[in-house]
Amino acid sequence: MPYRWMYVAEADRHRWVLKRNCALTPRQLGAWFGTLAGAALLIAGLWAAWGAWFVVPFAVVEVGALAAAYLVYGRHAGDYERIEATRGRLTVETSSGARLERVERESGWVRVEYGGSRREPIRLVTGKEEIAVGRFVPDDRKAELARQMRAALARWRAG
Repeated sequence: MPYRWMYVAEADRHRWVLKRNCALTPRQLGAWFGTLAGAALLIAGLWAAWGAWFVVPFAVVEVGALAAAYLVYGRHAGDYERIEATRGRLTVETSSGARLERVERESGWVRVEYGGSRREPIRLVTGKEEIAVGRFVPDDRKAELARQMRAALARWRAG
């Protein structure tokens, strides 16, 4: 299934919500983590019962690495970018881990720039200020998103 962002076009505003394309929810990942950790510790326990105690520290290190990966994934699974354009304002809200940033600009002065090269963000430019968006959007879909944003912002400039 291709990546889809949420786009809502209403009479007085346009809104995009760009999220990570996570295959597992944090709860599902937790279940997998528990299963993998339990299996690793069970196997280490069996080897220890047969006299190979040196396996246990490696299993504990493995479970610790899994736990660290789980925490990083879980912390960023809910990251998003929310962009809202109205007649007078463009609001960009970015969530990354525990950090939430919100930037507002006049929508009539914002232009959308995207050159199409790999890993390039979509830039919302006001004078010398730039806001980079689209970090969760695959490179092959960014041009479509940039066109959508340009059309919405042009609507506010036109009338």
